[in-house]
Amino acid sequence: MSTVRERSVPRKAGPRPPAATGSTGGHGGARRGTLWPYLLIAPAVLGMLYLLLYPLARAVLISFQDFRLRQLILGDADFVGLRNYRTLLGDPEFWEVVRRTFVFMGINVVAIMVLSTLVALMTERLGRAARTVVLSSLVLVWAVPVVAATTVFQWLFHSEFGIVNETLTGLGFDSYESYPWFAHGGAAFGIVVVLIVWQSVPFAAITLYSALVTVPAELYESARMDGAGAVRVFRSVTFPLIRPIFMLVLSLEVIWTFKAFVQIWVMTRGGPGEATTILPVYAVQRALAGQRYDLGSAASMLTVLLMSGVLVLYFRQLFRQEGEQL
Repeated sequence: MSTVRERSVPRKAGPRPPAATGSTGGHGGARRGTLWPYLLIAPAVLGMLYLLLYPLARAVLISFQDFRLRQLILGDADFVGLRNYRTLLGDPEFWEVVRRTFVFMGINVVAIMVLSTLVALMTERLGRAARTVVLSSLVLVWAVPVVAATTVFQWLFHSEFGIVNETLTGLGFDSYESYPWFAHGGAAFGIVVVLIVWQSVPFAAITLYSALVTVPAELYESARMDGAGAVRVFRSVTFPLIRPIFMLVLSLEVIWTFKAFVQIWVMTRGGPGEATTILPVYAVQRALAGQRYDLGSAASMLTVLLMSGVLVLYFRQLFRQEGEQL
């Protein structure tokens, strides 16, 4: 059977049809199409920059001025350079507040991360129904407004009508009858810590639980077959895999506890004495006492610098450890 081969005949190259362009025509239409998404988000971006950057810039400006009640009304503030910062840095009370702030932050962050990790591990091992109850409870606690939760804690530890005193007295601790919790510095400090930990654990626990469910079950089975216990499994298998999320939550808790203000201001106003005064509360106190808004702004800027320094040191150490692992 004969095979017939066909030879392809080359076609003459003719003029290509012009590329279809929109009604706007050419590069102008493409340029407008590229800019259109930016124009759509521009109002939101500009509004966000105004709400975030303008107050910060205004606070920085006031911190370099002699800005009191008269200047607030008339607006004729004079620049004084670094005088406000020298006043704060030369005040022993300021350094005591700084020390108390770091102690407060350390206690809260350690307690939050330990409790949230334990809650996340427990939730992962529960059945479906129990897990739903636990997660729903965490969400409900997380959704409670800060002022409402603070008011509830105030009533819990009320000297005359509080449930805590009533319960302790019923258990035989008669010394806690009408005990004024908020009149003692250590007790007030502890109550604020408990409140902030109670409010912060739900977010951290839910976030860590979402990271735990991504760990492959095969790794756990292999570790148990090798004879590893629960602590060894967590240290060698679980934590290395959830470490990025763990460090993210840790950094967020550092920020949130460092700038805690509402709970302390509503509950104790920084008292009794200065027992619960941390840097954000101290800044407001200086601004309101004698209308020294310049000192309050300077204290706020120092708070931002200290918090940024802590985070920079933390991230540098984190990146150094990741580089050594690679």
